[in-house]
Amino acid sequence: MTKRKLIRYILSLIIIGLMVGVSEWLEQPEILFPEISALVLGLWVVDKQIWTISKPMFVLLLTVSAVFGVLLVRYSPFPALVNVAISFTFTSFCLIISRTTLVPITSAALLPLLLGTDSFIYPLSVFIMSVLVVLGQWLLVKKKPQQVIIYRKERGHHEHRPGHWIKLLFYLLIIGALPLYTGNPYFIVPPLITMFIEFSTSSAGFRNRPLQVYLLIIISAILGAMFQYYLHIKLGVSLLITVLLLFVCLFFVFEVVGKIFVPACAIALVPMIIPVSRVLSYPLQVAIGAGVFLFVSMFFFQKCYRWKRPHLLVCFVPAFVRSRIQRPGRK
Repeated sequence: MTKRKLIRYILSLIIIGLMVGVSEWLEQPEILFPEISALVLGLWVVDKQIWTISKPMFVLLLTVSAVFGVLLVRYSPFPALVNVAISFTFTSFCLIISRTTLVPITSAALLPLLLGTDSFIYPLSVFIMSVLVVLGQWLLVKKKPQQVIIYRKERGHHEHRPGHWIKLLFYLLIIGALPLYTGNPYFIVPPLITMFIEFSTSSAGFRNRPLQVYLLIIISAILGAMFQYYLHIKLGVSLLITVLLLFVCLFFVFEVVGKIFVPACAIALVPMIIPVSRVLSYPLQVAIGAGVFLFVSMFFFQKCYRWKRPHLLVCFVPAFVRSRIQRPGRK
């Protein structure tokens, strides 16, 4: 790990710790927005462009999406599945109209629906945190302009065709119908929906590592649940210290794996805002939900059944296993 990357990890811990610390101090769990951890890693640590969006639009879209989610919780008379469809349609429309690729706004709008958040403290927190993230990224750009993300307003690698988003909504409603009907929303927790959209839409390299991504998601969910349950709930360690230790471990996992998958950060933070009775079952629900979402994106969107054998081998066989496979003609 380079010194520059270590510094950015530390800065990410500070901004995440600030959000968690204020939430704990004021006793307002609505302040916690798990996707902020993913946005911080994506903007401050990852050395490539992840989202195509201007800084003002970044703040605007996240805040508007958060407000829309709270308004749905407060005033919509429809059942949960219909509200999910309305929320997803709204954020998809925002991405299409703005020609941006900030898929995490989907999570900003869906989180209040799945957690029942009706307080406007939540969108206020999203606004403040997004401003801080943008300001921090601006300072990093000012210091090292050649090593950070440059945001552009033109069209990125994401699809902006309405038909594509209608197809995504169709599969989301099919996958989410049973969990929402049975009262188990963590099978489709918002960071998993973000992952589903990215895998089905983006051309990023992580699409060629579904097994690695799946394992990272499960590890993140397990770490988040274990730290929350055993450190915070059982031992009484403050939420701030618990989260900081959690992300130190998660960053270590990223370095061992050699790849950063930013939705995993949000997955790890969700156990801090769900009921205590659901914390230990959270990793299992995430594992099942992530598996379903990845299967649908790989089969119906990427059409992996058309891939050649070498491509399948790279995608679904871990690197350490591939390195031990005897290849034809190899001595």
